[in-house]
Amino acid sequence: MELGIGMFGDVRIGPDGKPQSAQQRLQEIIEEVKLMDEVGLDFYGIGEHHRPDYAVSVPEVLLAALASVTKKIKLGSAVSVLSSSDPVRLYQSFATLDLISDGRAELMAGRGSFIESFPLYGYDLNDYDALFDEKLRLLLQINEQEIISWKGKFRAELKEQMVLPRALNNHLKIWVAVGGTPESVVRAASLGLPVMFAIIGGSPVQFKPLFDYNKAIYQQAGHDMNAFEVGVHVHAFFGEDSKEIADYYYPVYSAQMDRIGRSRGWPPYQRVQYDRGRGKGGHLIIGDADEAVDKILELQELFGLTRFSAHMDVGAPSHDRIMKSIEIFGTKIAPKVREALRK
Repeated sequence: MELGIGMFGDVRIGPDGKPQSAQQRLQEIIEEVKLMDEVGLDFYGIGEHHRPDYAVSVPEVLLAALASVTKKIKLGSAVSVLSSSDPVRLYQSFATLDLISDGRAELMAGRGSFIESFPLYGYDLNDYDALFDEKLRLLLQINEQEIISWKGKFRAELKEQMVLPRALNNHLKIWVAVGGTPESVVRAASLGLPVMFAIIGGSPVQFKPLFDYNKAIYQQAGHDMNAFEVGVHVHAFFGEDSKEIADYYYPVYSAQMDRIGRSRGWPPYQRVQYDRGRGKGGHLIIGDADEAVDKILELQELFGLTRFSAHMDVGAPSHDRIMKSIEIFGTKIAPKVREALRK
């Protein structure tokens, strides 16, 4: 099982309500990912957002910068909002990243749980699912064929067009991120794509039927089970002392959950939700190394994971705290998880 970190590039919001500069946050992220590489984590993913509380709107540009200061870690989006992007341009960007990084690039496509990119790029939210379906199929065709002839509903026709550059070995790793809809699972599994499930609420065990459904559809579609990959993305943060890190992180985490929740009609986030999520069977992995190891292994056993992604910057904890969390993940948690899985 691969172990890595996902981020959205949250910026810190000051007491005056003003956000941290994107420039400062981007420089911090570069330092953080350099450390991930040094401590031996397997991958890093960064999301695409178009809001004042996030610093990253074009993941591939940041990832290209990261490629120049890392050596081994895989670098991908988490996610690229494919529905409001041009698949041709997106493939070209990530193929370029793949060449720069010597084959370490990945593209994770998603429909977008945040919708700011749709009006920004001139797309109609009424076409939310149709856009993703059409563009995903075009992206996969581009990944397989250098010269493309294609006609769809949402972009200009392609007639014997050459799409360059090509990814290293003429193949780009493409994941699909899903929330909790069976329709998304059917599409990804039928196409034989690796799936990343985001579990950011409730109890993970509630997702077990979706994981089983994904595997069954993948198998029924005739895909090679030796190539089957599935991951989980969960909110996580690590410290030396469980209570201390939980108490530190709660106001940071809850403030961001409330900022998002105000636009979605959620009630104010409560400490009882946080503590329940941190408890046994909960969806949060916020605590010390031993707690994290136990929860990660439980998720692996429950779902048959090939990848675990810790979403580590919700609400933008301090740079020093993130660096410490990364260090603990790479030097204390990851070795114990890997050792347990080898037995």
